[in-house]
Formats: sequence, C-alpha cells, structure tokens
Amino acid sequence: MAAVSGLIRVMERAARKAGGRLRRDFGEVEQLQVSRKGPSDFVSRADHAAERTIFDDLKLARPDWGFLLEEAGEVAGDPGKPRWIIDPLDGTSNFLHGIPHFAISIAAQEPKVDGSGWGDVIAGLVYQPITDESFWAEKNRGAWLQDRRLRVSARRQLSEALIATGIPYHGHGDFDEWTRVLAALGPQVAGIRRFGSAALDLAWVAGGRYDGFWESDLAPWDTAAGCLLVREAGGFVTDYRGRSLPICDAQVVAGNDPLHSRLHKLMAEALKA
Repeated sequence: MAAVSGLIRVMERAARKAGGRLRRDFGEVEQLQVSRKGPSDFVSRADHAAERTIFDDLKLARPDWGFLLEEAGEVAGDPGKPRWIIDPLDGTSNFLHGIPHFAISIAAQEPKVDGSGWGDVIAGLVYQPITDESFWAEKNRGAWLQDRRLRVSARRQLSEALIATGIPYHGHGDFDEWTRVLAALGPQVAGIRRFGSAALDLAWVAGGRYDGFWESDLAPWDTAAGCLLVREAGGFVTDYRGRSLPICDAQVVAGNDPLHSRLHKLMAEALKA
C-alpha cells in the first residue's frame, strides 16, 4: 500500500466530518418523505451545511488555497497555489428521495506554471457516507479504495461490459444527443445503468465495478476527483472528441483502453451530423 499523504489525510478528514452529518440528515430525510411539505428545503440546508463543514476544514489546513464550490462559487486564494474543487453532495436527487446513493467529491487542482489558468488535478477523493467507502488518488501514485489498490476493469469486449451513464432531465442536458448515443451503445453492451451520481460512477469505473461511463453537461465539481481516479487506476477519460483534458465535464467518456476506444468510436458515429 502507498503511504497516505498529508494532502489525502486533510481531504479525508473533511469528507468524513461532513459525511457524518449527511448520514444523520439522510435519516431525517427518510422521515420527511411522509410529510406534506416534503424534504426539499431540508436537503438544501444539508447540502450547504456539508459544504461549509468541508470549506472550514480545508481552509484551516491550507489557508492560502482557493476554492471552486458547487454552492458558493469561486473563492480566490494565492494564484500560485492549488485550489480545492468541491461537491458536498453529488446525488442530491437520490438524497432527496431517500435513496442511499450519494457522495462527497473533493479535488485539488494546481495552477499552470505560466499562470494562464488551471492545470492538472493532483489529488482527488470521492467519499460515500452510507457505505463509508473512501476512493482516493494522487497524481502518479495510483488510485485506492481505503488501502486497496484500484484497477479499471480488464474486460475487452463491449458485449461483456456494464456501462454507466447520466440521463438528461428537465432543463439540463441534450436529450436528443443522449438518445442517439444510447441507441448506438445499447445493443452492443451487457447493460447500462443510471445511478445518479457522476462522482461515484467514475469512482466505480476506477474500481472495475463499471466497465465504462459517459455523460455530458456536467460541472468540474462532478468530475474532477473521478477523472483522476480513473486515470490513476489505468483507465482513460476524454471528451466525446477524444481530447484528454485536466477535467472532462462538458462531455465525459471513461473506461479501460480497449473499451474507451470502442465507446468513443461508436459515440462519434452516432453523433455525426
């Protein structure tokens, strides 16, 4: 096992602190399902409270780093230092409906040497509070689930592959694009799953639970940690055009080498004008 660095320890401590509160709040949400008002307002407060917990913990540990937060937006730090990218509750709709499949995603991204923007993600962590699973990775140090090394699936045939995706919904995403890809991939693969958390989907690709993943119209906080996990587990993450970006969010296709190549080609054919 690789020695856990101070950076990962800082990230995991913050995630576990926020995760404990989310577990308690999730218990409340399950009770609120029977109320007339419903749990929406409560979940919004839980989301913001988790983000604040993570922010405070990371700010204390790295006071000169900036932040990119799902709820609070950008918080500037020292331009020469990394920044944190945080999703305090990925899978909010699951949480809202009492479905125990959601995660906290934290990533650290370094600035480009020339100061022209943001470069590689150097560390990432996806923590699933309900199962108490901590998926983490550091650049050039591999991907791990707790103390177990992660590797992407070794399957080579689409006919054996279980592929994850995210389905567009009202006001979010291109449903026509998604259905064209689904029509192309569906007959070729063993199954397609939509579980509702892109961060966990990517972590599960890194761990070989899924063989591949695709989705579009995401945000950096959805994918920053997950992209690093897949790459450090020996997989590939690109956009639909095959570009390997530091963070693939507008379009994401992930998998091991042979499956990523096949998925990418099928998607490109499906999306030709």
